[in-house]
Amino acid sequence: MHPALPHGILLKVLTMDIYDLLTSQNITFQRVDHPPVYTCEEANRVTPDLPGARTKNLFVKDRKGKQHFLIVVADHKATDLNQLGEVLNIGKLQLASSERLQKYLGLEPGAVTLLGIVNDPERHVTVVIDEDVWQQDAIQCHPLVNTSTLVIGKAGVEQFLQSTGHTLHITKIPERELAAS
Repeated sequence: MHPALPHGILLKVLTMDIYDLLTSQNITFQRVDHPPVYTCEEANRVTPDLPGARTKNLFVKDRKGKQHFLIVVADHKATDLNQLGEVLNIGKLQLASSERLQKYLGLEPGAVTLLGIVNDPERHVTVVIDEDVWQQDAIQCHPLVNTSTLVIGKAGVEQFLQSTGHTLHITKIPERELAAS
């Protein structure tokens, strides 16, 4: 575990600190700054054609709020939370509130990111990445705010998660069928 991330101490990493943290771990990244974005469509409009998987991140919980998950999927995928709950043997999943997002990941809505896991030293949140995303060489994500996009290679993502003490779970995330128009 990285010395900046001791187990048992609640740590809320600031945006500028995330760059220092990645650099201190020799995790290379490409950074593109842009206006604030709140949807994948907005992000796709304001960012250039970057390498790696364009992602969206869902912060969800089980029905009783005892288990929390950060789900990383391709930005175009409509996730079926009911089927995902079955895949994870959890039962029903639902989006978690903004209060829970702040409590567990120190993030605001619109800035949900894989890197937010750094703010979960107690490992209350399970990271689940869709196997389609994991097949890419790199992943695009926000650096704790929605005004930049980073591209981080898979090895860097693995190293980052290892430094936070989180296990990487890769699975086929079920896709919701969209109604025909």
